Amino acid sequence: MDSAIQIIPATLADLPDLLRLEEACFSAPWTRKMLEAELTGNQFAHFLVARETAKTATTDGPIVGSLCFWIVFEEVRLMNLAVAEQMRRRGIAAALVDSALHTGLMQAATRAVLEVRASNQAALALYRRFGFTQVSVRPAYYSNPVEDAVLMEMEPIVIPAGSGRRSAPVNKGGSVPAH
Repeated sequence: MDSAIQIIPATLADLPDLLRLEEACFSAPWTRKMLEAELTGNQFAHFLVARETAKTATTDGPIVGSLCFWIVFEEVRLMNLAVAEQMRRRGIAAALVDSALHTGLMQAATRAVLEVRASNQAALALYRRFGFTQVSVRPAYYSNPVEDAVLMEMEPIVIPAGSGRRSAPVNKGGSVPAH
């Protein structure tokens, strides 16, 4: 089966799948109420999902990744990035981040920021490839287990060639090939 990953805006109908992804990916996952608030009650929030699709499919494929990000004035704030374990290292996280940064640029954002667990070497490497730099550490920021948060920023927002964007515009229903 020839499959691809489609990056599209999340909807309330995605809530059960988003909750399952959260619970599978995080030791302290967002709750249903938190996810619903980001999808419906936060004017700054944008929520993307990565769906696996097949060229011959007549229904939506499973959600294999998600990214919640905020655009507040000139700043893109990456809030929560998750990719199903069996789908990691296929460019899905990069495509989601790339889409968020492009969306921010289209809305005149000039800076991007995030926090990440100090032990999450894969995420740190991904963000560094995009050009994020470490600006500080928040000691004991995370719980379950207690761990430091690395604060990273990119200013100005510059999206490197080959960062993950394979079609344009990904955030409007485009797709990237699954590897």
